[in-house]
Amino acid sequence: MLEKESKDPTPGGKREPLAKVLPLKMPYLIQIFPVYACNFKCEYCIHSLDRKKHGYISDETFMPWEVYKKIIDDIRKTGSRIKMLRFAAIGEPLLHPQIAEMVAYAQESHIADSIDIVTNGSLLTHELTDRLIEAGLSKLRISLEGLSSEEYEKHTSIKVDFEKMVENIKYFYECCMGTQTTMYIKIIDYMVQKQEQRDKFLQLFSSMTHSIAIEHLTPTIEEIDYEKVADGMKTDKPQNGTVLLESNICSQPFYMMQVNPDGNVVPCCSMKYPCVLGNVKEMSVQDIWQGARYRGFQKEMLNGVSKAARVCGRCTLYRYDMHEEDRLDAQAQQLKKKY
Repeated sequence: MLEKESKDPTPGGKREPLAKVLPLKMPYLIQIFPVYACNFKCEYCIHSLDRKKHGYISDETFMPWEVYKKIIDDIRKTGSRIKMLRFAAIGEPLLHPQIAEMVAYAQESHIADSIDIVTNGSLLTHELTDRLIEAGLSKLRISLEGLSSEEYEKHTSIKVDFEKMVENIKYFYECCMGTQTTMYIKIIDYMVQKQEQRDKFLQLFSSMTHSIAIEHLTPTIEEIDYEKVADGMKTDKPQNGTVLLESNICSQPFYMMQVNPDGNVVPCCSMKYPCVLGNVKEMSVQDIWQGARYRGFQKEMLNGVSKAARVCGRCTLYRYDMHEEDRLDAQAQQLKKKY
């Protein structure tokens, strides 16, 4: 993976050994899943599949403002800041009509060190850019799906005015100057297998972003034929392109929670949920995090993914997003005493 002006293996920054700080009073990362919909049908993503094949995702398409506001208010009432509030998950966050207001409310509430949005970038406009930066967005992470309108149609099944999209990205970067907002742009390696494609990617975007990367394709959805998608490229590396680490324990439930549009809380970024551990409409974020159901799931996970839930035993996502600092296998027995 290539990086500009950064030595960190991910745009999330430097990590510390997770086992040393568990159990956490509050998660490091709370992922807000604001929209269960996308304007693209990327060939490696669940949105490329028929909706009937998604399984249970959310009873709501758009997270209601009242639900979102309660999440932020719950975090604020704890009196501590989380490391990151991230708008992402199984959909395109910029589709939410109140996305800028969501960022602003979180920023005004001082609940997170960083407020990030993960987006395909196609819905950026000058007006939305102005609103997001004024709201105090910390980082915009843009996932590119090609280097031309033709490539976008191939990879997403959607027609895109690529030149206009590039102009909007450049405008966002220029508007970041003198503000706290930064931008990260990446593309998946199978889309730029030839050196001239990689050179084109870097030439086009290096001058209009704070950091840039070529990330590795990760085969994380059972129903998708990744060998076909990858067009011959191997999928034997993690997202950051280093070494695929072995671990029998998924670390995500120990440092993060995801809140879905309907308020349901799940313990990871998986496209298939191992379980629902509460709903923010009924309980506070902190009570869910410190509650018996969440702690019980974490303790079961310390016995290994196959013991935690049937879905976990079949999941590969955690292996492709595993960092050395997050491996808990060696400390599992000791950690069980704390849960």
